[in-house]
Amino acid sequence: MVAASVVLIVLSATIGVLVRQVRPQTEASSGDEGLPRATALSTATPTPTPTPTADPDATFTVVAAGDVLPHLNVLTSARTADGYDFSPLLAGLDTWVAGADLALCHFEVPVAPAGTKPSGYPLFGTVDALVADQAEQGWDGCSTASNHSVDRGQAGVEATISSFDTYGLGHVGTAATQAQDTPQLYRLTRAGRTFTVAHLSVTYGTNGMPVPQPWTVDLMDADEVVAQATAARAAGADLVLVSVHAGTEYRTEPTQDQIDFDQRLADSGQVDLVIGHHAHVPQPIVQLAGGPRGAGMWVAYGLGNAISNQDEECCGAATSSGELLVVQITATGAFPAQDVAAGPATVTGVSYAPITVDRRSGHRMHLLTDIAGGTATLSATQVAERLARVEEAAGTAAPVATTAPTATGDLPVVVPRAG
Repeated sequence: MVAASVVLIVLSATIGVLVRQVRPQTEASSGDEGLPRATALSTATPTPTPTPTADPDATFTVVAAGDVLPHLNVLTSARTADGYDFSPLLAGLDTWVAGADLALCHFEVPVAPAGTKPSGYPLFGTVDALVADQAEQGWDGCSTASNHSVDRGQAGVEATISSFDTYGLGHVGTAATQAQDTPQLYRLTRAGRTFTVAHLSVTYGTNGMPVPQPWTVDLMDADEVVAQATAARAAGADLVLVSVHAGTEYRTEPTQDQIDFDQRLADSGQVDLVIGHHAHVPQPIVQLAGGPRGAGMWVAYGLGNAISNQDEECCGAATSSGELLVVQITATGAFPAQDVAAGPATVTGVSYAPITVDRRSGHRMHLLTDIAGGTATLSATQVAERLARVEEAAGTAAPVATTAPTATGDLPVVVPRAG
């Protein structure tokens, strides 16, 4: 990772922006102009000056998903006569992703460099079409720091970043150059105020694979994460989100290392939310003491799998499912107005939707609550068992989300970084 001072300079720079598509914009209505004051000669009763009232709060949602882990079997399900099409596999989450104001995935594996074939475990390399279809579905960006980040070396890191840039997706956690090793910024305008969200991504390691450069993959270092978060806030970030790839695979309970690392981020007061990955099974969602302004910091220790080839037939029953995290952000008095102070952007609600992959139907993804009666390849009993496992793992601190979010304005602007 770069020093905080470098991050501050980069985040403060005046740079262009990329926008993939535009949702119908939500316009803030203006107030009445008011009546002219009565003159000394007027016999009319003067109209009293209205008491200033707070402007509407600005609200938006962040949706995050678990591991995008495209084993070769997943690629086979997406194979077409002339390439790959992952859209039918991903379609079960379309409404939830499209309805998010900011949608963040975790792309666990590199894109295979040009001229090489895709590969699966233990050294992954996926196809460019998966990135294209994630973007088409509505994801705005992804974290990329994982234990598989350098499975294809520096060439794989560069191929991944090139693909993300091509399709307008933000990315953070791996870098093709030292200048890229900074938080990914997203900007959203809501209720007349522009919010900047900074996203960081770190991993516990790379399975012993050599890291070509110190900045190629961001590794877990609480002091460095706090330094980057602090610098991002000083440069204008309203929210700081950190994706952490850590834990023990196939274990529901977070490890002590996960707990200690996340608590250090909470104690710093600089991080609003931690989004966990790696275990391939759902883990608890909790609120830790600390966080910005001492209001607490939400942690999803592990969201489990998004799309993969894992289920009870290979890796444990819980690997078939995951948590789709839904985070509500609110800022009071967001629209600039006299005598009304704009409050900070704050995480005001966290919920999750239980999701699953129906591997036997060709790796179709579903909201478990959408298929309570079962599918052609999953019985109602199996669906109920999967749902119960996710709910038990997640715990009771965050409720189950029952309604897909609705976008509150234009898509976020993905802020590009130096080359």
